[in-house]
Amino acid sequence: MRVPLSWLREYVDLPATETGRDVQAKLVSVGLEVETVEQTGAGLKGPLVVGQVLTIEELEGFKKPIRFCTVDVGTANGTGEPQEIVCGARNFSVGDKVVVVLPGAVLPGDFAIAARKTYGKTSHGMICSTDELGMGDDGTHGIIVLPPEYEPGTDAIELLELVDEVLDIAVTPDRGYCLSMRGVARETAIAYGLPLRDPALLDVPPPNAHGYPVKVSDPFGCSNFTARTVTGLRPEARSPIWMQRRLQKAGMRTVSLAVDITNYVMLELGQPLHAYDRSRVAGTIGVRRAQQGEKLTTLDGAKRVLDSQDLVITDDRGPIGLAGVMGGADTEIADHAEDAGTTEVVIEAAHFDAIAIARTARRHKLSSEASKRFERGVDPQAAAAAAQRTVDLLVLLAGGTAEAGVTEITAPSAPRTIAMPADHPDRVAGVAYGREIVVRRLQQVGCDVYGQDELIITVPSWRPDLAEPNDLAEEVIRLEGYENLPSTLPTPPSGRGLTDRQRLHRRIGRALAGAGYVEAPNYPFIGDAVLDQLGLEKDDARRRTVTLVNPLSDEEPALRTTLLPGLLGALRRNDGRGSHDLALFETGLVFRPTGEETKAVRLPVDRRPTDEEIAGLDAALPRQPRHAAVVLAGAREQAGWWGKGRPADWADSVEAARSIAREAGVEVTVRADRHAPWHPGRCAALYVTVDGEETLFGHAGELHPRVVKELHLPARTCAMEVEIDVLERAVDGPLQAPRISTFPVATQDVALVVAADVPAEAVEKALREGAGDLLESLRLFDVFTGEQIGEGNKSLAYALRFRAPDRTLTVEEASAARDSAVALAARRTGAVLRGA
Repeated sequence: MRVPLSWLREYVDLPATETGRDVQAKLVSVGLEVETVEQTGAGLKGPLVVGQVLTIEELEGFKKPIRFCTVDVGTANGTGEPQEIVCGARNFSVGDKVVVVLPGAVLPGDFAIAARKTYGKTSHGMICSTDELGMGDDGTHGIIVLPPEYEPGTDAIELLELVDEVLDIAVTPDRGYCLSMRGVARETAIAYGLPLRDPALLDVPPPNAHGYPVKVSDPFGCSNFTARTVTGLRPEARSPIWMQRRLQKAGMRTVSLAVDITNYVMLELGQPLHAYDRSRVAGTIGVRRAQQGEKLTTLDGAKRVLDSQDLVITDDRGPIGLAGVMGGADTEIADHAEDAGTTEVVIEAAHFDAIAIARTARRHKLSSEASKRFERGVDPQAAAAAAQRTVDLLVLLAGGTAEAGVTEITAPSAPRTIAMPADHPDRVAGVAYGREIVVRRLQQVGCDVYGQDELIITVPSWRPDLAEPNDLAEEVIRLEGYENLPSTLPTPPSGRGLTDRQRLHRRIGRALAGAGYVEAPNYPFIGDAVLDQLGLEKDDARRRTVTLVNPLSDEEPALRTTLLPGLLGALRRNDGRGSHDLALFETGLVFRPTGEETKAVRLPVDRRPTDEEIAGLDAALPRQPRHAAVVLAGAREQAGWWGKGRPADWADSVEAARSIAREAGVEVTVRADRHAPWHPGRCAALYVTVDGEETLFGHAGELHPRVVKELHLPARTCAMEVEIDVLERAVDGPLQAPRISTFPVATQDVALVVAADVPAEAVEKALREGAGDLLESLRLFDVFTGEQIGEGNKSLAYALRFRAPDRTLTVEEASAARDSAVALAARRTGAVLRGA
């Protein structure tokens, strides 16, 4: 909500010395989020005046149309003579009143104005547009043309209210009343301790039988509907400058007088309104739910297919508007520039159900200024006052006549009351406010308060968010100042800390971050489209998803079964924005339904659920294992004076899985596999030992080229995903710290020739078992193929490190352990020492 300070002063007598920054500090102190204070007209310096165009000479011979004008600026130029100005705009004529900036002036942006020669003429100043004066876009993209009543030489800075301060307030969903000048003025008055001039306090005629006919078929969806009629409007009437400027500062464009007035009153009182061209409305105006499949063309020109839950405004022909969201094109107010402008309007001021409007706006992807207010709660008792204010302005500014008929249909409702102990805010805040302060603060926000120790509070109609004692306590606390609450550190009970599971999760995150990966958390939602792009088979378990009842996006209606779609999307976005060397990771839950889930029951709220009820709720939930995943693209090691660098490849993704397993003290076994979305020749299955059996806990490798193409990823993108819960089950007792021996290591290298189809993992396993307890580590450091070792073979070179815990090994002991390892590898895999 953008709040011009000059407009705010109409409702609260702020001290003349108060600046926008001062008001910002006060509003922040009472809980409003004032994000910025914009200084409009900053750096503007006159003379800036009204001028009347006397002559226009078209200059020929230039690439674009140029006009040489003489303009009467009164005595503002010191001589009273016409001012000669060169201008390229064409939306004004001789006799029009325009805004002229004279030499010596400075426009926003430190743009100094001086006489200068251009297009063969000397231009003594400039005829201004809204953009040049920092007023924003008025929709004309041309020169400002003023109404004819202003005299040449009039100060345009004051006339156009160019110098002002605008507060930009981020209104939270529970404070919908602050989407209006009335609501912000109320908070300002409370913050300063000043009286409020409530713009909604108007004399409103009572309803009668002569108003425009209205039928409300859904009183739950529409609890109040007020209709007023104004006739005899001048079609050529335009919005006055003061109204245009207030709308512009509030962030709205001017359209036509009738529409501008409804927007102005909405900003002033917070009540959305709609004006119908009476000549285009056929018969009775109605409010009902739409019929499934009904069609409506809204004011934005879109043809919409309605849902049976949509609340619509109708006439005898059918829907003429989406209630609380946007009107229909068939009853649109005709613009004043058209030949047949609107002369009779019907004003609608209604109160619609917040949930119904929110769902309609989301269903049609149509957020409007009206729907934003209805979703957050509109004062149901402000409709009549808003309609009256609109009628008054139409009569005043368009020469209309208000018809005597007043329609007001209201569903019966009782004021909302809340019982609260007088000391309840004291107990919530830990501060002794006392009954007097509690009562005074609640009265300031509009509550009626009765009682002594037990207070009975009647909530004001404009505060639908006040529903229970804690809400009222928060009002007292925020108005007394959050900064005045004492700071007390909670004392944690001894003996409690992170669980083993939590420690492992944190170590995994730190290990991946230490390896150069950047954490990229993503939303836990997916759709079928991305599963198709990943190339998953129809019977793949990852296609069995949990579908949400109210998804944030229709394109992603299900909970994720894998972390890869979100991470690959993040990688694609970053690559598209110029970051080509990427290594991202995420840890989080995935959701895997088993098909055995039961139907969830609604738990009670008046007592603690029983253990059986909680167990029943757990049984309705899908399995939710925690996964870790990484994605890589581009360079893994950067090039520089130290070397050429190298690109990321499948081995890096496998190493990421090993680094995760090392944090749990678990060894990983790697085998070749075929598993979507990985390349069938560059996919590794990752196993760990759980209860004596090898158990699959993830995959790693290079993504399939089709997947890379479908998802628009960089070439040779690699990925890894593992299930941390399986890794936890593989942990055998507490993590043991490594033993550090004081004795030297003995290193033996071996190069074994095996058939090309023998996995290196099988050779490595045989070497480990054959070497025995003296083997400290084993590392594959070279793979060679060539004519020297024969076709269909490969050479695997390993570095074996031997060490004893109690002595220095002899050469004979190390060699014997090496020979034993080679012998077992020969028996199991057919390995032969290279060169033997």
